[in-house]
Amino acid sequence: MPKRVMFTMGDIACAEGALSAGCRYFGGYPITPATEIAEWMSMRMPEVGGAYVQYEDEIASITSVIGASWTGAKAMTATSGPGVSLMLEAVGLAVMTETPLVLVNIMRGGPSTGQPTKGQQGDVMQPKWGSHGDYQIIALTPASVQEMFDQTVQAFNLSERYRTPVFVLADETVGHMRERLVIPSEKELKLEYRKLPTVDPSEYLPFKPDKDLVPPMALLGSKYQFYATGLTHDERGYPSDKEDVQIELITRLSDKILKNADKIIDVEQYMLDDAKIVVIAYGTPSRSAKRAIKDARDEGIKVGMLRLKTVWPFPEEHIARLASQADSIVVAEQNLGQMYYMVKAAASPTPVHLMTKPAGMPQLPHEILEKIRQIKSG
Repeated sequence: MPKRVMFTMGDIACAEGALSAGCRYFGGYPITPATEIAEWMSMRMPEVGGAYVQYEDEIASITSVIGASWTGAKAMTATSGPGVSLMLEAVGLAVMTETPLVLVNIMRGGPSTGQPTKGQQGDVMQPKWGSHGDYQIIALTPASVQEMFDQTVQAFNLSERYRTPVFVLADETVGHMRERLVIPSEKELKLEYRKLPTVDPSEYLPFKPDKDLVPPMALLGSKYQFYATGLTHDERGYPSDKEDVQIELITRLSDKILKNADKIIDVEQYMLDDAKIVVIAYGTPSRSAKRAIKDARDEGIKVGMLRLKTVWPFPEEHIARLASQADSIVVAEQNLGQMYYMVKAAASPTPVHLMTKPAGMPQLPHEILEKIRQIKSG
């Protein structure tokens, strides 16, 4: 298939990214501002031989996605903050059973019902801390329609490679903005697929990892027998309450992500070579920050931006290196400060300032420019 060019919205770009990545199962429940993903999938899935199912709620949606993944399908769901809140227990189950899946959160204003049609970045802590227990997670933050496509493909690749749930976190503005989208040809897409077992079925241990700490994954209905449970389990998959089994298991589940963080983390560095003021942003605020930085440079202010395209694992080392060269750091977020606290810890003792706008429209370029000027003038 040749390249396709569309003028479309971020939500639809996300759906097309999933289809291009090989997603063939979508289980979901409509919720503003993510409904367009479900609507598009309901039309497109039959065209590619996939399955779209609308469930009675978000809990049924995410658990169906877990089941579909175990049959070998690349599977996803899409929702917004209140829906994610309902899904988080099942996210923990997917982490524990090492189930590949993609969960898209088009973030809206909260808490509770909040502002369904307005954007906010209030959910960026949800993936990492929302479920219970010790675990690591992967979460990507697109800032354009094109990145909604590209990072959805990337989310599926990371999910398959590390056998883990992967979040795509886009604020409502990115989900609903309309821009040019270029869909690569099939040859240009570099897709990844989970490892399948190759040993004799009599020797198969479903949770025995390879050197990369990821075990090959047998599929339901295959010749391999396995037991998958959310309980602490040994390499056979059998439940165990032994302390050493629990420690070994949760350490490996974390290490398979943390020890590969340099391969997972993606950031954009913009005008940072001589920057003394560093703006850190992600999603829509990063678009305004880029314009503000251009204007500040015209005024002779040495400022640049680190754009977080991955927020989990958190790019602590990138920020620590920048903090060693910068006089000040500004975190621009569409919330009351969430990544700000992570940045502050990583950048210490460099001063970190918060540029916040927790509802409605994100920061505008002139607002960020004024903050940069204030910091420059002391």
